[in-house]
Amino acid sequence: MFETIAWSDEGVVMIDQRKLPAVEEYPVFKTYEEVAQAIKDMVIRGAPAIGVAAAMGVALGAESIKSRDPKRFDQEFQSICTTLAATRPTAVNLFWAIERMKGVYRRHKSRGPAAVAAALKTEALRIHDEDIRLNRRMGSHGAALIQDGSRVLTHCNAGALATAGYGTALGVIRAAVEQGKRVEVLADETRPFLQGARLTVWELQKDDIPVTLITDNMAGYYMKQGQVDCVVVGADRIAANGDVANKIGTYSVAVLAREHQIPFYVAAPLSTVDLDVPTGDEIPIEQRSPREVTHLGERAIAPDGAPAGNPAFDVTPHRYVAAIITDAGVARPPFLENLRDLKGRAGNLDSHADSALSL
Repeated sequence: MFETIAWSDEGVVMIDQRKLPAVEEYPVFKTYEEVAQAIKDMVIRGAPAIGVAAAMGVALGAESIKSRDPKRFDQEFQSICTTLAATRPTAVNLFWAIERMKGVYRRHKSRGPAAVAAALKTEALRIHDEDIRLNRRMGSHGAALIQDGSRVLTHCNAGALATAGYGTALGVIRAAVEQGKRVEVLADETRPFLQGARLTVWELQKDDIPVTLITDNMAGYYMKQGQVDCVVVGADRIAANGDVANKIGTYSVAVLAREHQIPFYVAAPLSTVDLDVPTGDEIPIEQRSPREVTHLGERAIAPDGAPAGNPAFDVTPHRYVAAIITDAGVARPPFLENLRDLKGRAGNLDSHADSALSL
């Protein structure tokens, strides 16, 4: 089995998702600047995986600070966090992870640079391990929504490659299969970066889960033919009211699902729920290079100089979402109330756990 991201003595190891499925390669990123560039260039992608990468980048950067002057150390640490936070604007897990690392820094900075660096490394590894555990918990919650014999449509890649391991949307599918349910997957190709074609199909084939690749504009056809029982996607940010930012094309799939009375489910950890953002209108949408649209790799597929738009995400209004599957349980409408309740309950559990550890 592959590993999406790992800590090593040499640096942060990531599977290069740009080269899949043709090449399975694991480069090592030795500085926080290299980690930041890897996030920006989509060597690693997927909201939870980006959060883990950012946490490891912060820890790696702290280890490299040479100054032992507290004021200078603080300035360099803040610069590291700023660099990593500037990589991708939509996925809230990036900022959640950096803020969590800042909290560790504040609690330990009086102990000196070496202790701070050690604590940050421990926290980054904890975030990595927590992500896998929470994904499995999310999968068990979501599997109850998948019936035996279901044909599930998914968009983009919300699997082990988009997380520290196991996956969100694909984690739900994996959990259903582990429970003995027969599941078939339709995977949208997900233009322009082809995460569905290159990554989702690759993952599911490794797990021997039946999968059929379709182009993005075939989803409506398969729904009309009665060949889709539900849709399960991931998310990069979920607003307080349940509006969902996910890979471009998700909104179109949700509208089609509503038209054909097919339940549309979103699977994401609670860290993806941003209660500070009231609606999806306030979620920043990353605009990527037009070249990703006009070219496949190095080969041009459009006339030279043709202008192209490339928003990386769209927002699906909460009215199209049947349920949001989280590590704390399944939220159904009204999301404004139920997501807040799940976050509150999870926060109380975390506080009790922290208190127990401090005894």
